[in-house]
Amino acid sequence: MAFQLGASLLDACVLSVLTREDTYGYVLTQNVREIMPISESTLYPVLRRLQKDGYVDTYDQAYQGRNRRYYKITDLGRIQYKEYVDEWFEYKNNVDKILLGGIIYE
Repeated sequence: MAFQLGASLLDACVLSVLTREDTYGYVLTQNVREIMPISESTLYPVLRRLQKDGYVDTYDQAYQGRNRRYYKITDLGRIQYKEYVDEWFEYKNNVDKILLGGIIYE
């Protein structure tokens, strides 16, 4: 059984990967795929939206004779990521109360 995951959780996962290092779309996709099924065609609109919202910047870097677009988190993106983490713990604890009978893991 797979739980349906919303856009905010996807945004949080992308920002989380970018807090560790700047990277390009393929690597981002592979990292996010570790927890949810996602294709590159799904990820790129997310990256464009995060860029439009000021959470992500891009830069190009030469790689084997062509340019590769890298994504990096902005200061505003770090603030948003922290908000997502706080909201995740609150949400997770509320679900745990129901699913686990009040047991909260921290």
